[in-house]
Amino acid sequence: MIPHLTTALSGPLLAIEQQFLAHQPAIERWFRHWFTEHTPPFYASTDLRNAGYKLAPVDLNLFPGGFNNLAEPFTPLAVQALQVAIERICPTARQFLLIPENHTRNRFYLSNVYHLQRLLRLAGVEVRVGSLLPEIAEPTPFETPAGTLVLEPIVRRGNRIGLADFDPCAILLNNDLSAGIPVILAEPLEQIVIPPPQAGWHRRRKSHHAACYAQVANEFAQAFALDPWYFTPAYRTVGGVDFRHKQGVEALADAASDLFDEIRREYAARGITETPFLVMKADAGTYGMGVMIVKDPAELRELSRRDRNKMARVKEGLEVTQVILQEGVPTFERVAGAAAEPVVYFIDHYVVGGFYRVHTERGPDDNLNAPGMHFTPLTFARPCSVPDFSAQPDAEPNRFYAYGVVARLALAAATLEIEALITQSGETPPAPPC
Repeated sequence: MIPHLTTALSGPLLAIEQQFLAHQPAIERWFRHWFTEHTPPFYASTDLRNAGYKLAPVDLNLFPGGFNNLAEPFTPLAVQALQVAIERICPTARQFLLIPENHTRNRFYLSNVYHLQRLLRLAGVEVRVGSLLPEIAEPTPFETPAGTLVLEPIVRRGNRIGLADFDPCAILLNNDLSAGIPVILAEPLEQIVIPPPQAGWHRRRKSHHAACYAQVANEFAQAFALDPWYFTPAYRTVGGVDFRHKQGVEALADAASDLFDEIRREYAARGITETPFLVMKADAGTYGMGVMIVKDPAELRELSRRDRNKMARVKEGLEVTQVILQEGVPTFERVAGAAAEPVVYFIDHYVVGGFYRVHTERGPDDNLNAPGMHFTPLTFARPCSVPDFSAQPDAEPNRFYAYGVVARLALAAATLEIEALITQSGETPPAPPC
């Protein structure tokens, strides 16, 4: 079953989709060249918004946590992509240690870990799950909707980490390190850690990703004579913010006013009649925390105590001192009548499927990554990589192909982002384990 798309099926976005189809061989060649020159993340996911007049990525996760929401028919794709990703690290890899978040009470997150472990095993490596929780002192089973997951205490021996009877080739993080790199994972380590710890949210910034994405989107648009506006959200970054003490609110309001003016000019130039809005986000953070919709700059000068408290801290209780104001892209897609947005999953540089994030109580201009959301594996007719040249550009396989193109631009941006984070850290990643 495939969700019906209710976006506008004519106008500029349709023209962009036509160009994607017309240049499909060259576009695939462009991506092949990019990912030859730049190493893709081991895995990632990106949230897309389709407004009918604009199709843009609005977030990218380097530590994706929704593998339990991917449809079973796409498992072979994921397994093949994992084999490529593992070969890139070490062709003879035998054992991986998977380190998840500390969400032992979240059965659905643990189900994600269970599915990820299963996929890795199918790809040909032995995988065990090590926990950073001090209370996990012995192998401990947890029941998930998918099956039983066993968490074990991590042990460090010199410059290697593993389990009591398990010495892995590589460490796979499914933990975004919001609170920083734990002592047990601190350098030096002989084993390769993927994704690199420098890419955790203790250092990563959404504004940096946005800048990298704008660079990639502009290069791509220039190569194919496209207008990058149709797949690039505008943004501003504001630092020196203290929501609890109302510091920086004037700078926030001024930046929002400037961004609103830019969006209105672009709308007017393209004949778009929608009402613009912004999404204010903590510049470092995840899980939909520290997010607020802004429809007028004046709102930022008059934030309620509730909104200020909501924005003041994110995961791990970290204080928010810098935010990104991002152009709001409404979603006009629906699943069973509810607002929905596609989430596209990658392993290495391959699209391996996705799902819809659905919220029955939110509208097209709201943040759907919020309590009350659910995930609908009414997944894509094809895995965002196989267009149908005999069909119209707005046919479902071709619109899903457009999803895959724009999502891969976000993935390409992540390669630049990770490269810069590693360079800035001054740390040399360990050599591959074989």
